[in-house]
Amino acid sequence: MLGCDGGSGVRVRYKLTLVTGLLECLCFAGVVFGWASLVFVLKTDGYFSDLCVTVTEGNGTEITDCSAQDEQFSLIFTVASFMNNFLTLPNGFLFDHFGTMATRFLAIFLYTTGTLLVALSSKALSLLFFPALSCIAVGGILFLLTNIQVGNLFDTHRSTIITLYNGAFDSSSTVFLIIKVLYEKGISLRSSFLFLSACDVIHLLRTLFLMPKSYIPYPVPENYRYGVSCGKSNSYSVEENEAKQELKNMSDKPEQDGESEPLKSDDPAQLGEPTEKDSSFRSCVISWFFLWHLIWLSVMQLRHYLFIGTLNPMLNRLANHDPVTVSQYTNAFAFTQLSGILCAPWNGLLMDRHKGKALKPGETEKEADLRSSILSLFLTSLQCLLFSICATIPFLPLQYITFVLQVLNRSFLYGGNAAFISIAFPAQHFGKLYGLVMSLSAVVSLLQYPCLALVKVLGGDPFYVNVSLTILTLLAFVHPLNIFLHCRRLASQRESTQSVCAGPSNREASL
Repeated sequence: MLGCDGGSGVRVRYKLTLVTGLLECLCFAGVVFGWASLVFVLKTDGYFSDLCVTVTEGNGTEITDCSAQDEQFSLIFTVASFMNNFLTLPNGFLFDHFGTMATRFLAIFLYTTGTLLVALSSKALSLLFFPALSCIAVGGILFLLTNIQVGNLFDTHRSTIITLYNGAFDSSSTVFLIIKVLYEKGISLRSSFLFLSACDVIHLLRTLFLMPKSYIPYPVPENYRYGVSCGKSNSYSVEENEAKQELKNMSDKPEQDGESEPLKSDDPAQLGEPTEKDSSFRSCVISWFFLWHLIWLSVMQLRHYLFIGTLNPMLNRLANHDPVTVSQYTNAFAFTQLSGILCAPWNGLLMDRHKGKALKPGETEKEADLRSSILSLFLTSLQCLLFSICATIPFLPLQYITFVLQVLNRSFLYGGNAAFISIAFPAQHFGKLYGLVMSLSAVVSLLQYPCLALVKVLGGDPFYVNVSLTILTLLAFVHPLNIFLHCRRLASQRESTQSVCAGPSNREASL
């Protein structure tokens, strides 16, 4: 059967897994982030329209105030985005302990439940969107979580594929734009979401035939096989593969003491990379790498979530409530999201640019991976700063540039997040660490709701809130600086070790 007999069949199965995983992330995984497009449809259908009130201005003109309706839509997205990240922690434990198949079955159940709830919703049942969007969000992030490991099948392009999948996750927000366009052509919201529900048969078939029951190890053993069509495959342990890699690294290079220490280290100069020999989950969590990575992700994610959640009211305010202009800018935003899949691989190429090149004397492959991640993390922080500055300026045509910077930064952010965790920490803890960093960043993202309340207090003008968030994004630059200092310290240690070793050799030669 395909992929079960012969090396060529295995390679074909690998490529099928890669392509179908890409389509899964592109068409389903991150659709909730196209929320602005769906809000336009929901407003037209009258969802939460009972919250709109007629207000008489000082000159006697009556206007309809729908700010309470906008707040309700923003709250739905806030809850869904929180659940999307916070539940990644227990889902990460599920993935690490029960494997890919069990995790994907949960994803399929949640995604189907969410899409069916939207199909059953109506103007009178608007509240169904709270559980519906949360189920779709959590199911989608689980699809992404189980697909990230596909990068392990392609060693020299591992980070590129991880970032490509995250870019596809970002671009999938265009699905709600397609639903909006179909709605304008006469296809109901119910029909579109019933179709998405039916597509879960595809996810089920892919789970059974093109994904492993447990995990894809890294590095991949020779003739590694997976899928039920292969019958009883060889069993591989992630921990065993990590141990083999560590033995290989130890044979190539003497073990360095003090390469990393946790936060409780007495030496403040230690930068805290968890070593393979001290690779407990706890040692990873209390490392400086994890702390600054969490801050790096959290501040930028908060900026993005607040922007997406308030995009529709912001466009209404800047366009003087002209529905044609709002629709035009909403479509432009959704179309730019499609380019996420084109932007994300550039981040992976930055992180993989050293692959195939000779390592520096005494340098391990993991250290080379860390060194190559510095530029990616710095550029991601810089993009977020520029995006936040443009979003702060209340000039409608400038928002086209804001949309471009937003999708570029978001594709770099999530792809770089997954790639860095896979590089800096042991593979057997990937699911838990990925889940933990997403869950903790979700707690930080809850700050968007008090930010929305503050905007309301300020009369609906988000300028001062945006300025504050722009200043907050400067914290993201500490993470790449921390890694740069860590890599420079390792390089100094190697040079001193080599000079010490070279000293006796030179004296022997002179004798």
